[in-house]
Amino acid sequence: MQNPNILRSAFFRHVAQTSPAPLALEIERAEGCWLYAPNGERWLDLIAGIGPSVLGHRHPRVQQAVQQQLEAYWHTLVYGEFVLSPQVKLAQLLAENLPGLDAVYFTNSGTEAAEGAMKLAKRATGRPHFVACRNAYHGSTQGAASLMWPTYFTEAFRPLLPGIRHIDFNQESDLHTIDSQTAAVIVETVQGEAGVIPPDPAWLLALRKRCDETGALLILDEIQAGMGRTGTLFAFEQYDIVPDILLLAKGFGGGMPLGAFVARRELMQLLTHDPVLGHITTFGGHPVCVAAGLATLEILLEGDLLAQVPEKEALFRSLLVHPDILELRSAGLWLAVDLGNAAKVQAVIQYCIGKGIITDWFLFNDHSLRIAPPLTISEEEIRFACSVILEGLTQTH
Repeated sequence: MQNPNILRSAFFRHVAQTSPAPLALEIERAEGCWLYAPNGERWLDLIAGIGPSVLGHRHPRVQQAVQQQLEAYWHTLVYGEFVLSPQVKLAQLLAENLPGLDAVYFTNSGTEAAEGAMKLAKRATGRPHFVACRNAYHGSTQGAASLMWPTYFTEAFRPLLPGIRHIDFNQESDLHTIDSQTAAVIVETVQGEAGVIPPDPAWLLALRKRCDETGALLILDEIQAGMGRTGTLFAFEQYDIVPDILLLAKGFGGGMPLGAFVARRELMQLLTHDPVLGHITTFGGHPVCVAAGLATLEILLEGDLLAQVPEKEALFRSLLVHPDILELRSAGLWLAVDLGNAAKVQAVIQYCIGKGIITDWFLFNDHSLRIAPPLTISEEEIRFACSVILEGLTQTH
């Protein structure tokens, strides 16, 4: 085993960091909802790796699916030319559980799903503009990042795509911004990085109506909200609307890198001509990753994990009561504990790490704690997590 000091030194020297003070927790293995260090220290993962580990780490059935696919074949041509069994099965199962959306384009990640959907919207409408919500996150590549507002995370990388207009989530008076030049409106069904902001059902219906009136496509980003996170397979099922394009990733791969944009077949077919190969990918829909995604979707559809989500959400809400909590917002097993102060949030995060809990904050809401554990989290683990968070709130008061 490599000397831990040498490994840490090499980490700081050779692995690109994205913050001036990385957590630098050394993870040797993971299982269920727990991450383990070489010295035996362990942490309950309350953020599921920022979403992907929807069934926890190394779910036996997902691991078996990966191993079986490894024994068959790994990489080959993946973008809709070869008949690859994992892709076909996952696309078919998705279509069976999505109203009217029956063509799946597999990608490596959520940001690539957003990029592909933006291209498809331009190709379908011939229009130049996009409308997105303030305080929404759709990815970090230049097209997806262009949708972001405020510009703290993007200002240093301008110029980005022109023609991006912004509206406020749940603000019906802003919908006039969507017009005859709008290729698509892209919104999160539940706003994530704003700090778990559920939609006003009337606003979503009005948004769908406005898109229909103007001919703009409606793209729903369920990269975080999908795959059971909110208690239904897809969050939009709760709001009586259907998007033109759906974005999936994170939990979609069950811990493996996998995303997708999903649309009607006649819409997706536009990528096959004028030009041919309108969107291609080398690794999107890698057979091993898709095998993991297929097993994940089957588990969610066959078991009772989705039915357990409201009960677990209610348990979190009943336990997280403290004078320092200004508001507790939730959408299933996705909660934001609003402390009203960024320094307080960081202090609680550090306290929790020291006591065996990993939590986090939000890109556009640094005064709230992020809780989004694997859906497999147990009642005992929820009680442990809440007790540590409450201790942290008291200790850092």
